[in-house]
Amino acid sequence: MSVVLEHVGLRDGNDIIINDVSLAFERGTMNVLLGPTLSGKTTLMRLMAGLDHPTSGRILVDGKDVAKVPVRRRSVAMVYQQFVNYPSLSVYENIASPLRVAGVGKAEIETRVAEAVRVLRLEPFLRRLPAELSGGQQQRTAIARALVKQAELVLLDEPLANLDYKLREELREELPRLFAASGAILVYATTEPSEALLLGGRTATLWHGRMTQEGPTPSLYRSPGNLDAARVFSDPPLNELAIEIRGGSACRIDGTPLPEGMVPALADGSYILGFRVEHATVVDQAAGYGANENSAVFNGTVSVTEISGSESFVHVDLGFAIWVCLVLGVHDWRPGATAAVAVDPQGIFVFRPDGSRLETAVPAATHAFAG
Repeated sequence: MSVVLEHVGLRDGNDIIINDVSLAFERGTMNVLLGPTLSGKTTLMRLMAGLDHPTSGRILVDGKDVAKVPVRRRSVAMVYQQFVNYPSLSVYENIASPLRVAGVGKAEIETRVAEAVRVLRLEPFLRRLPAELSGGQQQRTAIARALVKQAELVLLDEPLANLDYKLREELREELPRLFAASGAILVYATTEPSEALLLGGRTATLWHGRMTQEGPTPSLYRSPGNLDAARVFSDPPLNELAIEIRGGSACRIDGTPLPEGMVPALADGSYILGFRVEHATVVDQAAGYGANENSAVFNGTVSVTEISGSESFVHVDLGFAIWVCLVLGVHDWRPGATAAVAVDPQGIFVFRPDGSRLETAVPAATHAFAG
C-alpha cells in the first residue's frame, strides 16, 4: 500500500487550514508529523482517513484517488490524543469491536485481543467499563483497538500524551515495531522534537498548515532547510539573533559588533542566526563550565533556571535577547545573577531574511566577549 498527498489544501472560507502539502508514505514505514498545536497535524490525518475532504489537490491510495471512497471501506485506524471508547462496552469488547464488525472468527479475535492486551498492560481491566478506567488506561484501550484492526494505514495523533513516563517510553519503542510488522503505514503526530527523534523514520515539519520540510528524521534535525523547520525541531525554542554584515564585518542590527569569528564570511546584508540550547552554555569556572577557544561569549544576567532531571536550562537576558543555555547537572543560578553565555559557532545556522537557510562553512572563532 502507498498513500500520496498531491498539493493537498483545505480552506474554510478565506482561512487556509492546510496549504499545498505534498507527501508520500510507503508500506511498512514510520512517519512523523511534527509541529506545534494548530499547525495542521490532526487535520492532515483526518484528510488521510477520509473524515474530511480537501478543497484542493488529491489523496491517492495505490495510485487511485480516494476522494469518493467512504471511511468504512478504507483500511484505516486512527487514535486521537483524547481517547475515544464505547462507554457501554467492556475493555475487551471495545478492543474486539472492529473485528466483530469485520466478521473475524471468534478464535482469531481472542488471539489478536490477547496480544494487544499483553503489549498494552491491560490484562487486569478487561471486564471494566471505560468510566471505571483512568485516562491513561482508556487511551491504551483505544490504541489496542487500533492495533487489533491490522489496518494498512494507522494514524496516531499524540497517542501517548496521557500515559505515565515509564509506559510512554516503552510504547515509543514497541508500537512502531508492532505496526510495522504488519506492513502498515504508521503516521504519528507529535509536538515534541525529542519524540520524533526517538521514533526515527521520516519526519515532516508543519508550521501554520504548511509543510516546511520533509525527510529522514535525524537529517532534518541536523540540517533544517529553513528557519521555520529549525524552530519546529527545537525544544527549548531556537535561540535567534538578527544581524547585519557591513563592509564584511558582522554586527547586531543596532550596530554592536559581534565577536570575531562567530559568523562566516558573508555578503553584506541582513541575516538571522539560529542555534539550539546544546550549542550554548553558561560560563562558570567554579562549576567546571567555561568557554572553549572557539566560543563566542556574551554577557548578561540570569532570568530563570529550569531544572530538568540531570540537566539545567538557564535563560539568560542579554539585553537584546533572552537565550536558553543547556548545562549538564543540577544548578541554581539565581535570577539577576551575572552570567556569560558561550556559543559554539559550529552549531550556528545562518538564515536569509526570507527564512531560507544559507549553507556556510563556519570558521573556528577566537575567544571573544560581547557586551
